[in-house]
Amino acid sequence: MLKRTLFLALFFVAGLLTVNAQKYTIVIHGGAGVMSKDKMDEEARANYKAKLNEALELGEQMLMDGAAATDVVVKVINVMENSPLFNAGKGAVFTHDGINELDASIMEGKTLNAGAVAGVQDIKNPINAAREVMDNSEHVMLSGKGASDFAKKQGLEIVPNKYFYTEHRYQSLQSLLKRERERTQKDNTGTVGCVVLDTHGNLCAGTSTGGMTNKKYGRIGDAPIIGAGTYANNKTCAVSCTGHGEYYIRLGFARDISAMMEYQNLSVTEACKKEIDKLSELEGTGGVIAVDADGNIAMEFNTSGMFRGYIKSSGEKEIAIFKNE
Repeated sequence: MLKRTLFLALFFVAGLLTVNAQKYTIVIHGGAGVMSKDKMDEEARANYKAKLNEALELGEQMLMDGAAATDVVVKVINVMENSPLFNAGKGAVFTHDGINELDASIMEGKTLNAGAVAGVQDIKNPINAAREVMDNSEHVMLSGKGASDFAKKQGLEIVPNKYFYTEHRYQSLQSLLKRERERTQKDNTGTVGCVVLDTHGNLCAGTSTGGMTNKKYGRIGDAPIIGAGTYANNKTCAVSCTGHGEYYIRLGFARDISAMMEYQNLSVTEACKKEIDKLSELEGTGGVIAVDADGNIAMEFNTSGMFRGYIKSSGEKEIAIFKNE
């Protein structure tokens, strides 16, 4: 009888461990900013939600198949980089000089290894280049021509700068140059990001962006800066940010969230809300997504909307654009 009881107990514990090992969570964003239900028609909403859903479902299938968080982050961000809907990859905004310069970064929570590229003009998928920097170089960040040369040696797809051209992004630049309008929050947003907890218990975060419309002098925002726009640590959380990058850099935004969780014992939601409060105090705008080591999520922002969504192994799923949606 005792042996049978012990066997059942061990079987039950093994079952719990198996369930826990299969736990996964994926969270994505496609930029935060001024978004109005009145000014975004049903077709546009449907297109954004369909692309977010495509990215999430790809990530979930990979996680169900046992893929590593890093692989999932890269492939999910590729979906958004390849879409003209977002300010990353194909839909990147234009600089003052009428070209597209892109930034990206990625970080693994298990090793704290990280990679980033900044100011690149010909790498089709900057997040892939960031991953190559992390895995196949002794550095964390490469920029400009050097980053492109490295990407070529790694066999990544190189494209002419005109590949990134989209008419609506170009016209947005033209109206700013002609001073037909003032800069708005929309000119600072549109970055894409993904954070993942995989079935092996590891975290990863990645972010990719075209930066700010009409940026000058090789401006770099927070997206490629580890600790500002991207951060991951298995002890705490994985974080990806979107918004007015200068403020995120000043705050060390992403790392600060992890630090508050580690040193103040805050939940991931509490830490993200506190950091957004700090952003608001500086009159900065934007949002953040995060997932902790237990699969709990946060999607916080101080703008009227943020393209966002998540899926958990429990079956929970949400895709949203506006506040209170």
